[in-house]
Amino acid sequence: MIRRFYIVTMGCQMNEYDSDNLSQLLINSGFISTDNHENADLIMINTCTVRAKAQQKAFSLLGRMISLKKRRPDLILGLMGCIAQQESMGLLKKFPELDLILGTREIGRVPQLLDRIMNKNEKIVATDLSIKRISPVRHDGYFKGRVKGYISIMEGCNNFCSYCIVPYVRGREVSRSSKEIIKEARSLVSQGIKEITLLGQNVNSYSSAEREDVNFPMLLRMLSSLDGLIRIRFTTSHPKDLSDDLISCFKELSDLCPHIHLPFQSGSDRILKMMNRGYTREQYIDLITKLRNIRPDFAITSDVIVGFPGESENDFQMTLDLIKKIEFDNLFSFKYSDRKGTLSEKMDRKIDEDEKSSRLLILQSIQKGITLKRNKNYIGQVEEVLVEGDSKKGDQLTGRTITNKIVNFYCNIKMIGSLVKVIIKRAFINSLQGTFIKGQQDTILT
Repeated sequence: MIRRFYIVTMGCQMNEYDSDNLSQLLINSGFISTDNHENADLIMINTCTVRAKAQQKAFSLLGRMISLKKRRPDLILGLMGCIAQQESMGLLKKFPELDLILGTREIGRVPQLLDRIMNKNEKIVATDLSIKRISPVRHDGYFKGRVKGYISIMEGCNNFCSYCIVPYVRGREVSRSSKEIIKEARSLVSQGIKEITLLGQNVNSYSSAEREDVNFPMLLRMLSSLDGLIRIRFTTSHPKDLSDDLISCFKELSDLCPHIHLPFQSGSDRILKMMNRGYTREQYIDLITKLRNIRPDFAITSDVIVGFPGESENDFQMTLDLIKKIEFDNLFSFKYSDRKGTLSEKMDRKIDEDEKSSRLLILQSIQKGITLKRNKNYIGQVEEVLVEGDSKKGDQLTGRTITNKIVNFYCNIKMIGSLVKVIIKRAFINSLQGTFIKGQQDTILT
């Protein structure tokens, strides 16, 4: 009997990686993928709970899938990811239609869990954070046709920032063996992957498993030697663990892209201390200075929270000042929201929602101007673009520069996975528009 699965992925790149792993497990177990949830035999929703909005979005989608299950009782409906880990057994009480609650470290057990659901009609909650995560199972050819791939090198976090739910839903830091990571990277490259992004809640605190004594800079150097891999990225980094050795890798390794996502969260030392971030405003600025000393166009993106409990107008102005001083390429900005079980949930002096919204609008307006200004600096420059596929408009190709800028350009040659030269003609807030430089067909990397 043919069984079809449908996976919806929300949230971060780690969730995308987990969904890919689950897909390969299911294919190896005899399932086939479908793009239509209406004819799926198994639906899994991979959720995020870092922000309140993401959690609301997940529950809204779950409600629609429950309506489908009521029409089709044999449908297996599951919830996975951070909400599943956080809510655990409580989800079955709220949503008795669910068949499977799958925690963040339980993906490797899915075939056995599904067997119990299908053959014994059980409802299963699998959310044990103490178990060792099983190494990813691969299905040969799964990534064929893709240009970019992800590898999770570590999971969990030991920092316990006062607002953050990650240590509670992903557990403590656990790093993978460097040998296993290199093996996975070789597998991706053999399937045509040209760019790999290393993932972890805090990648630069990576410390290899099994007493290999490999730290993160050493791992980057090992990956840089792989034939066929032309670009390496990583996310997310914590400022307190961004060492001089790691910074030097950006100068030393030609395939390590000069872009870093380095959350700063607040420009106020008082708020940073309340957040338990482990660095000061000046220390953060010093890190950015070191990165831009390597190359002035080094791309910096970041996360920032407005309206943290007790954030004064002066604290907020210091955040705006930091944004203006550094001139980030882009910012992911959020209103503070209580996350169950965190230290900040219990803090008093909560900021009014209207005030949080007002501050966020001011911040985003300033950043939009900065982003557009920085993007306009690319006009007239020739950029190497790794072609990822057709643009959303459909009549152009799209790819990214080494600094992670999206570039759309016209070309009548299909060059997915190629590294091409494009001259930038126009700049927008979210992308660049360019022209393919003719006469380079013989030198294009494929």
